[in-house]
Amino acid sequence: MRYLVTGGAGFLGSLLSETLAQHGHEVVILDRIYDTALAERFAFAQVDLRQPEAVEAAFQQHGPFDGVFHVAAMLAHAIKDKRDLIDSNVMGTRTIARAAVSHGVQHLVYTSSNCVVGKPFSQPVKEDDRINPLEIYGVTKWHGEQELEQFKDRINITMIRCPTIMAGGRLGLLSILYEFIYEGRKVWILGDGSNRYQFIAAEDLIDAMERAIAYPGFHLFNIGSDDVPTLRGMYESVITHAGTKARVARLPKPPAVAAMRMLHLLGMSPLGPYHYKMLAESFVFDTTRIKSELGWRPTRTNTQMLIDAYDWYVQHYDEIYRGGERSAHRQPVKLQALALIKRFS
Repeated sequence: MRYLVTGGAGFLGSLLSETLAQHGHEVVILDRIYDTALAERFAFAQVDLRQPEAVEAAFQQHGPFDGVFHVAAMLAHAIKDKRDLIDSNVMGTRTIARAAVSHGVQHLVYTSSNCVVGKPFSQPVKEDDRINPLEIYGVTKWHGEQELEQFKDRINITMIRCPTIMAGGRLGLLSILYEFIYEGRKVWILGDGSNRYQFIAAEDLIDAMERAIAYPGFHLFNIGSDDVPTLRGMYESVITHAGTKARVARLPKPPAVAAMRMLHLLGMSPLGPYHYKMLAESFVFDTTRIKSELGWRPTRTNTQMLIDAYDWYVQHYDEIYRGGERSAHRQPVKLQALALIKRFS
């Protein structure tokens, strides 16, 4: 098959492109960030989703495609103007769907996010539960889902809501956790750390996406790991594996959440509402539907994923903090006000 991968130079997109190629498919990458190494191995269209004419030109030049994997998305902590988030994640999704339909593409897979749900009303979270996005990124991914629903009678679409996607090379906000463990500092939990937060291994997500690209109809699936541990238990397992002097320490939940909320409003912290909710509360998806309909099963636990990602961080430590333009998940975030917390950890 011949597939287009939007966001193919990003963390998940690059792994997906490599896997598709290994499985014998032709891959075209569409991304606003040009990656020289990837461009040597794949047809590469340097295109910004906010430019419909450029997207149309890429379909004309590189198509026809048997399917489109729409992975591209801007992250809130990676941009200054929130309007860019709307133009890229919402209008860009409409642009991709419209181009796919006009060029006769049969299947589209869209990676959505648990940010769409925001604060769950019940656990585990099912696909049909009420949603309550807490911040702009979740709102844009929800609106992206709504845009795709307008095309459900013209193209086969599968939307997959993902929790945090894990693999070696996943940095972003998780680089803060790796840094504290690596330097032997206190790793902070809110309250007793008994809350549970689900991950998904990139390899398991890609397996689901490959199954979904040939699935007829219009579908929404949750995805995530099984047997989700507590946050405290997961951190302690990684610290034991790392063998550093790091240790888990507690902060009182209500004042800590209030402080993080204030720092975010002042633009002094990379952690937004979704992130401090993640640190303070449980979030687990019910994955019954995707297991039943696609025959999919997760193979990696949260703890295994985090240990693997931490090991990658240590092995590539010297190159991680070098400059260069990379996607938000493939570079560490700036600590901002969290640098003060690090000093006293």
